[in-house]
Amino acid sequence: MSDINPRDMSDADRTAYHEAAEAEIFMFGYTKPEATKRPKQNTWLVRRPHMSFVIQCVRDGGENNLHYHTNSETAWFVLRGRARFYGPDEKVYGEIGAMEGILMPGGARYKFNKVGDEDLEIAQMVAVHQVGDRKERINVEAHREWMADSPHLQKY
Repeated sequence: MSDINPRDMSDADRTAYHEAAEAEIFMFGYTKPEATKRPKQNTWLVRRPHMSFVIQCVRDGGENNLHYHTNSETAWFVLRGRARFYGPDEKVYGEIGAMEGILMPGGARYKFNKVGDEDLEIAQMVAVHQVGDRKERINVEAHREWMADSPHLQKY
């Protein structure tokens, strides 16, 4: 995309600008994944330079650890089940159920777990602050055993 505002473009450049963006339109959908040995499964729906959108299916044992993200902020939205979000010293930020969400600004330390017997299906939308700058997940607490096969989940 151009750094020039479309208002300041010629008619031909503005048309090309719109057509380039429109060529990247795509549809996506979600189906709950079959259970595996891993207690958390991610289904990536959108991966773009400025944002990503994923559905996490969290089963028993799939809770995460206290961590934060750099150069991004995350909106969480529960589709099914319930989630409880915590901060440092087990401070409860809140509990959310189906059709409810929570925003985690970049740098906010948090973790969450599913609440109850039902699997948690939770949407995660990550918006990048500055494209090109490194976006990382940094652990404050030790990573969980199920994270051992994912190097990006083991940064401290």
